[in-house]
Amino acid sequence: MKRSTPRRRSLVLLAAFTAAALVIGLLMFDKYRQRHELPTVQPVPGATGSFRVTLFFAAPEGDGLAREGREVPACDQLADCVDAVLDELINGPLGALQPTVPPTTTVRHVRIEGHTAVIDFGRELADGLPGGSSSEMTAVYSVVNTVCFNFPQLKQVRFLLDGAEAESLTGHLDLRQPIEPDYSKERPAEPEPRQPQ
Repeated sequence: MKRSTPRRRSLVLLAAFTAAALVIGLLMFDKYRQRHELPTVQPVPGATGSFRVTLFFAAPEGDGLAREGREVPACDQLADCVDAVLDELINGPLGALQPTVPPTTTVRHVRIEGHTAVIDFGRELADGLPGGSSSEMTAVYSVVNTVCFNFPQLKQVRFLLDGAEAESLTGHLDLRQPIEPDYSKERPAEPEPRQPQ
């Protein structure tokens, strides 16, 4: 019967110790990496089902905005969620409220820069608005209030037209700086239409 030499026992112990140290080291590194790596995607509305949003349309009589609720399909990225809400705004109201942007309006691209939503509209947003400061103010604040109300992490909206900085839509409101929401333009809401049973 062969006896194991002290040298051989030392090598086996050394190999076992090295393997255990390697496993513990890998586990600790993975834990450190998970704790210190920042997530690449910020949490936004859920990825299944839908979520309810509030759209700001023109009040039926006179100046001002009023709210209308709408269900929007859920989305993964904040920019995609903003795009989906703007699509509903462009589709127009379902009840007694009035549209604020031309139905031909297109959203070319949405990107998020910190607390600012940068929205690139097609030229038809400006070209389709009637003249006058009232329609321009209503269109701009309809967009800004809708975006910032539904996504509180966004504090302002920057307007682009066909990829270029928008100075204004119809020459009355300076859009060279991002616009913050103004909820003082809101009028009492009309009751929502009853859904057929």
